[in-house]
Order: sequence, then structure tokens, then C-alpha cells
Amino acid sequence: MSSADAHRHDPTHPVHARRRSSSRYPVEVIRSDKRNKTVSARIVDGVIRVRIPAWMTAEDEARFVDNVVERIERERRSNAIDLDARSRTLADDYGLPYAASITWSKVQRQRWGSCTVGSGDIRISDRLVDVPPWVLDSVIIHELAHLVVPHHGPEFDRIVQRYPLHERATGYLMAVSDRLNALPPSELAD
Repeated sequence: MSSADAHRHDPTHPVHARRRSSSRYPVEVIRSDKRNKTVSARIVDGVIRVRIPAWMTAEDEARFVDNVVERIERERRSNAIDLDARSRTLADDYGLPYAASITWSKVQRQRWGSCTVGSGDIRISDRLVDVPPWVLDSVIIHELAHLVVPHHGPEFDRIVQRYPLHERATGYLMAVSDRLNALPPSELAD
């Protein structure tokens, strides 16, 4: 019997897979002696399969697995929202230009959205995947308004305030920001 076969049958071996669960998918954690630094994950047959280095502590495993599972689930939820169609509808409703592109951003952590005026490209933080639709709409309108007025000022404010839930959405996002700022950095890492 090869050592690989022995590992498959030895539940105490560090390579042995352990099952966890997420909110939507079962999670299988596979420790690997061959993996040195990286953590990878993908969905295989309806199971999130996470591969981690065998040397990781249980605390490291929990932190990395929770982060990677949250990222996968957030990406799945974001795929259900058609940002392009939503932004076009809002542009039509509020007399704003269409964005050249509008995409989710996994790396935006300080801003809810951003707009490159020259190219017309808009990025929306994927942290907004789970907010109420009227909050997401407010952020999209804010970024579309930059295609008309690149800077913040009275003219810009008049445009975004045409959205009737703008002030309410701003308050909602301020509360979310306050909650995120109160979390320890280890809970924000992703």
C-alpha cells in the first residue's frame, strides 16, 4: 500500500479531509503536506473544497476557511445581481448617462463604489451584495452622477438627491461603516 493510500484510510493523518458547513454549502477542508503557503477553494459537486497547508493550526484553519467560504458565497450572491441592467434602469429613471461598464470589486474596502470618469467604468464594492436594493441603487446613482459632475459639490449633490431614498441610504451606509470600523482587523481580513 502506498503512503497516499495509507493517508486516505488514516483519519488522524493531517492530510485527512474534515467536513464543515457554511450557510449554503457543505465545506470540505483538505490539509496537504504539498501545499506550503496558499489556501485555495472551489466548488466541486456542490461542496466547497478548501485546500490548506498541513502545518496550519486549528485557529488558522478556522480563520482562513471562514474567509474563503465567505468570499465564495459573496461571489455567488453577487452573480445573481445584474449590475448593468440595474444601472441602465437607474440612468434612464434619473436622466444620467450609462456607464461603459459596471462591475463588482472584491478589493474595494475603503469605498462603497468608484468611478473612472475618463473611461466611464464603475466599480461597486462586493460588500454591498447583501444590502437592501435601495441602498445599492443609491450607490449606483452616486457613481453615475460622477459621469456628469466628476467632483463632489452643490451640483453633484443636486443630482444624487433626486433619488428619494438617498439620505436614508447614506445613513444606512454610515451605520454599516461604523459597525465595520468597530470590528477587530482580524475579522475584516479577506
